[in-house]
Amino acid sequence: MSPGQHTAAGVRARWRRWRRARPFTAGLLIALGGAEMLVTLRAPLGVLLHVGPQGLAAYLVPAILVICGVLLITTPQQRVFYAVLSLVLGLVSWLTSNLGGFLVGMLLALVGGALAFAWTPVKQRPARVEATPAAGTAVAATAPGPREPVDSSAPTESLDALLSAEPGPSRDARAERG
Repeated sequence: MSPGQHTAAGVRARWRRWRRARPFTAGLLIALGGAEMLVTLRAPLGVLLHVGPQGLAAYLVPAILVICGVLLITTPQQRVFYAVLSLVLGLVSWLTSNLGGFLVGMLLALVGGALAFAWTPVKQRPARVEATPAAGTAVAATAPGPREPVDSSAPTESLDALLSAEPGPSRDARAERG
């Protein structure tokens, strides 16, 4: 480890980098929603009643939500599956877990599931290194250059140009006609 990483600022920077590389807030909200539902199930209120299979579902749904929240943080590659499962279980908790933990746990799970579904990883591009002919030293380029087609038959127009072109005959066919 470098000497700068032992300071509090270095630890915070590493924590921030780790946290931003995954849907941390979404997983935390989902896990908190499931935990809140579990807590409300154990509340000493006389109006709560759990009988038969619904009693099992009342404990199973929040437990799976907590597991989804933890797995979302640890394995962000599967975020879409965990997000959809959290959204469905958040809605199911309305029926099984005391109105979704008195609405609080259900709302936490739904907001966390929506955040997890919307989260996308940031793709870091490594800086290109080019050698300058005069000095012979390496210089990092900030903007990537234009890409060349693989072969001469590959289309060179951009997708935006292709989509914005009006339908009908090509420009060459129109020029031949008139």
